Amino acid sequence: MNREQAKEYILSRSTEYFKRDRSGKGYVCPICHGGDKKNGTGMTTKDGIHFTCWAGCFGSEDGKAISADIFDIIGKEKGLTDFNSQLQAACEIFGITLDSSQPGAYANAHTQKNIHNSTYTTTQAQQTETEQDYTAFFLQANKDLGKTDYHRGITLETLNRFKVGYVEKWRHPKAPYYAPTSPRLIIPTSRHSYLARDTRENLTEEQEQYKKSKVGTIRIYNLKALRQAEKPVFIVEGEIDALSVIDVGGEAVGLGSIAYVGRLLAVLNGGDKPKKPLIIALDNEKDPAKQERVQAALKRLEKGLDELGIAHCTANPFGEHKDANEALNSDREAFRAAIAAAEEEAAALEEQELAEGREILQRESALYALDSFVKEIEESKDRPVIPTGFMALDRILDGGLYSGLYIIGAVSSLGKTTFALQMADNIAKNGKKVLVFSLEMARNELIAKSISRLTVLEDLKNNSSTAHAKTTRGVLNGRLYKGYSETEKRLIETALAQYGEYAENIWITEGIGDVTVSIIREKVQRFIAVYKETPVVIIDYLQILAPYNERYTDKQNTDRAVLELKRITRDLKAPVICISSFNRDNYTAPVNMAAFKESGAIEYSSDVLIGLQYLGMDYQKGEKKEAREQRVSELIEKAIEDGKNGNAQSIQVCVLKNRNGQRGSISLQFYPMFNYFENLKEDEDGGWTNIKARNRKAEEEPRSGSWDGFGETGINQQDDEEDWIL
Repeated sequence: MNREQAKEYILSRSTEYFKRDRSGKGYVCPICHGGDKKNGTGMTTKDGIHFTCWAGCFGSEDGKAISADIFDIIGKEKGLTDFNSQLQAACEIFGITLDSSQPGAYANAHTQKNIHNSTYTTTQAQQTETEQDYTAFFLQANKDLGKTDYHRGITLETLNRFKVGYVEKWRHPKAPYYAPTSPRLIIPTSRHSYLARDTRENLTEEQEQYKKSKVGTIRIYNLKALRQAEKPVFIVEGEIDALSVIDVGGEAVGLGSIAYVGRLLAVLNGGDKPKKPLIIALDNEKDPAKQERVQAALKRLEKGLDELGIAHCTANPFGEHKDANEALNSDREAFRAAIAAAEEEAAALEEQELAEGREILQRESALYALDSFVKEIEESKDRPVIPTGFMALDRILDGGLYSGLYIIGAVSSLGKTTFALQMADNIAKNGKKVLVFSLEMARNELIAKSISRLTVLEDLKNNSSTAHAKTTRGVLNGRLYKGYSETEKRLIETALAQYGEYAENIWITEGIGDVTVSIIREKVQRFIAVYKETPVVIIDYLQILAPYNERYTDKQNTDRAVLELKRITRDLKAPVICISSFNRDNYTAPVNMAAFKESGAIEYSSDVLIGLQYLGMDYQKGEKKEAREQRVSELIEKAIEDGKNGNAQSIQVCVLKNRNGQRGSISLQFYPMFNYFENLKEDEDGGWTNIKARNRKAEEEPRSGSWDGFGETGINQQDDEEDWIL
């Protein structure tokens, strides 16, 4: 393999040299090893050729890391400073043997005059900084196209459309002035690159090596056809092949070489998606070794297109001929017919995929869903509303909990975990199963909070006092028991017995930093499969769920967690209660949607959004900022002091959002020492009994499966450029 071929081959397979990083999206830098399990971000690439190590291993400019190709990186890795040594090392790595007969002068470019003359001459340094614009050269060469009859069977109309030209005495722009010239067909591949094809018939073995010379950075030929063509586009190997397909009425893109499959896939992955299906039509190689490489390229291309979701098929419109140009010159009309037949096959494939797409979309139509809609309503009769035990809150929530995402937020130490846990106990007492994921507190601590609450209820009932009630620590710390009176011990024993009556309906999963939303989904699914009942799910709390992706920001991870929790409620028909933190900026402001940490997904994806605050935190009409700050500061201070003394704090529970119902607020008395929220007196004979009666009535009444019975109740590059500019 000559030097140019070796260089192009190695560049096209650069990514194979590097190990993928732990994210699977980048690569491990061989210099600093960034991107492996012990280090941070490694290398990234946009085109598969130029790589950037964000640690700056390849240098930096204005504080920004610069990129390098595989030869620079191998040189840096092995301490090689000249290109010849870097190329040789890369060839050894990729198992390539360089042709020693290639003149060294060709590889060492200098500032020389050549066929491009002073208008087009450039130095190597200039080419490094900016790509050469060959537009004037192309236009002049196109004017000279009539000086050769080497048109490869392609009409002048097509050749002129793509500004194909001719230069009688061409010399590579990087070759020295004394290098021999040759007549060349010039095929522009962009403003900055082209293919120069030797037009002589009888070439020596050495001349044959340089029969096709590429100038400038390699481009996929006629790439704009992907976004502009109104018919299927052929993917062929060479530029001449692409022109041959176009000459008989088709649309085609030329790879330039089967080694450049990766470049086409990179372009497609970058967003340059085709409007129409692709037809892969690679050469029919007779040599077994070459055919093996073609098949490998074909498989890689098919796999890549499948992964990108791009419609494609494989065809052989060349028959027994090697490629498109050979088929064109053998029998133009037969070739035209073969191209048209392949297009029809691809169009049929497109129509089939469109039909499948219509079928998928039809399944999402309202009409298609109507039967399941009615069935869902019928099934919902077996899922009565679940009261929370807080009567006034249940009235706002239209009876209690339904399947949906409920998010409860409050400032630190205001009792959001206690509130949710008391709700869980109330639900469990009524025979409904509750699944708690505690990501901060231990299981025993949650149980102790429930026991503590039961001690204060029992003490108030028997002694009209809280003197004998126990805090969470008072329940958990066995060393304190020896100092307890008989009344206190009996109180704890009674509370334990009461808790035991409904504890069989509560499951508590512990986890610190290792519980993901996926784990929650799997456990809920397994629970439903085992117990044939959908539980109420409580998560404490949102912000310490294990991150969905370690590279995401906190906001991105929270957004994804909320989205997945919402999907759980939809897929499993489960009520999910998730506790959330507040932003510190909102600690002294009235509760609002913006108070929720990493809000956005919380605000938009939740079905019900509940905020807890000290009663009196709302703004008062006409109150000045300084006066409010003073009042709120005193209010919070007093509430904290009351809590420390075992007294009640007045808490306002605000329903900020209720997707399917009303909003509003209620007031509760909170005893933080004893983990107890108390309904106000006027609510003690409220909706709790009525809700249970309504559910019982729904279970006793016969249900109609007909539509009539249901119906009676009601349901609350610039496209205007010429073709040759590719």
